[in-house]
Amino acid sequence: MKCKVAIDIGGTFTDFIILSEVGEVSTIKVLTNPRNPGEVIQNVIKGLDCEVEEVVHATTLATNALLGQENLNIPRTALLTTKGFRDIIEIGRQNRPRLYDLYFEKPKQIVPRELRIEIDERINADGEILKEVNEREVEEKVSKIKAEAVAVSYLHSYINPHNELKTKEVLKKYFKYISISSEVAPEPREYERTSTTVINAALMPIVSSYLENIQSSLPTDKFYIMSSSGGLVDINEALSKPVQLIESGPAAGVIASASFLPEENLISFDMGGTTAKAGVVINGKFEITSEYEVGGEVHHGRVVKGSGYPIRFPFVDLAEVSAGGGTIIWRDEANALRVGPISAGADPGPICYNKGGDKPTITDANLVLGRLGEKLLGGGMKLYKEKALEGLSRLGDPYEVSKVALDLANLEMARAIRLVTVERGLDPSNFSLIAFGGAGPQHALYLADEIGIKRVIIPPYPGLFSALGLLLADWRFEARKSYPKDLERDFKELENKLIERLKKVDYFIRYADVRYKGQGWELTIQVPENVSEIRKVFEDKHLATYGFVMSDREIEIVTIRVFAIRRRVMPKISPTFGNESKPKEIRKVLIEDDWVNTEVYVREKLPKGFEIRGPAIIEEYSSTIVVKPSWKALVDDSIIMVRE
Repeated sequence: MKCKVAIDIGGTFTDFIILSEVGEVSTIKVLTNPRNPGEVIQNVIKGLDCEVEEVVHATTLATNALLGQENLNIPRTALLTTKGFRDIIEIGRQNRPRLYDLYFEKPKQIVPRELRIEIDERINADGEILKEVNEREVEEKVSKIKAEAVAVSYLHSYINPHNELKTKEVLKKYFKYISISSEVAPEPREYERTSTTVINAALMPIVSSYLENIQSSLPTDKFYIMSSSGGLVDINEALSKPVQLIESGPAAGVIASASFLPEENLISFDMGGTTAKAGVVINGKFEITSEYEVGGEVHHGRVVKGSGYPIRFPFVDLAEVSAGGGTIIWRDEANALRVGPISAGADPGPICYNKGGDKPTITDANLVLGRLGEKLLGGGMKLYKEKALEGLSRLGDPYEVSKVALDLANLEMARAIRLVTVERGLDPSNFSLIAFGGAGPQHALYLADEIGIKRVIIPPYPGLFSALGLLLADWRFEARKSYPKDLERDFKELENKLIERLKKVDYFIRYADVRYKGQGWELTIQVPENVSEIRKVFEDKHLATYGFVMSDREIEIVTIRVFAIRRRVMPKISPTFGNESKPKEIRKVLIEDDWVNTEVYVREKLPKGFEIRGPAIIEEYSSTIVVKPSWKALVDDSIIMVRE
């Protein structure tokens, strides 16, 4: 029998969804091997008893490389730039992430100064060539440098790429990995464009080695990767623009939410082993942002500008906080209890995994309070409660420490949800919360009560839901142009280029980065069918975001972008139901402030339409659901929880 395989590698677990040609779903969840994540994929696929015809994959490899994960060394990367702009990536925007911190250090430069090469060429802001690149000069300078990858970012190349393209032809004699800004980030702002191009170049050897190694071991040549913009790309696109894989894994969860419940307004909440992510879906559509910073600091879900490497590329709009099942609980110098940002990951993992971890985590706290059972993955993984108690006791009374730590984690995750709702001008009480990830359903109702959400949805296979999202995603390819002169004509030009490249396109989605004249930054909006209505859409978003509009000010469209969408056949996911409505056991659980004798059910055995009133625990293969008092849960394709 033929099958499709979706693979999502997280910081703690690697998730596999296997979909047979007749629609049967099977799942595998194993601990991630951070030193060799590809080995886990190869071992699992070899053991499958079906003929694999397609593999779709989400990875955190690009992010981990920029965060400095062991065994992921950034290769020596060179930069060719316009004469006089050698230090652009070091000068940056002069942002100080911590204004009064005299000891703040800038992010380590990916390209050392001796590998930054100035080329005597020049194009002006209108795209006119003032000085053509001298190929002999390029050859003379690059032949002497020793680097594995090279980036090229010339001034105003987003308007006219002529000099960059000529340079690329010379570089092909000396380098395998070449990244030019007019192909990677054809947008204004030389610092952000150069930074994006450098990061893309630095990631090319790492991502190429990883993906090619996986592909060589697969029994099929149909191998696709989730991009940060929420669609699948083929391996050639991923190898040429690995910068678009940075938020590959988190994007898959939002896509799963949008595809699974396309007619609902949803807050997507994904809590895994390392982090928790929140995003918004409105009528099946998710927000896109073109600004991102990787490898820097995050403060309560906000990326601290100037602390990392800026990227200009489309990303699903997400807020991410260091609050996952493996997040470490500790005390600071003032003896205050803290949660995160460090995670125990998969190796050694939480103390209760009994793999050598000695630092208590959120998973240990949930276990000690009875919210987790002592076996996971359908009984395939044992948790050691006594070891968790011993570790938590080093911080104080283990039960009090656990309760306070979970409260702190919930507050942190609630901030992430407010970032993508309240701070975007949206009222979270008008949304349903769809909670997934291995740890998400344990915390969902606590977040709902904190934020004022009235309806919570736990989808099928919640602990592997992001992997499921890979099977629900369409192909999505992007093209962009800056400072369009004739909006409709320029959109058509981009669409025609994508058709020429892809041959088949089902439909296009248009976006524009818009601002009032005189503003420094733009808002990304989805362009309506009638392009003359752009101003109205922009001002609606400006009002929701900033609380005001400037009706007397002209608007300016800085960059337009088009996504070409090729539909995939959506699989029909039919969860299994049982006929057993009795709890499997009664367990003491600290749900509010009291220990309560709590009924524990097995989701796979529950009949469709069965209703459970809290307090209750619903266990399943990939996750555990906590039903609080005053809430009830209805068993359907998803488990729907509402306040009574």
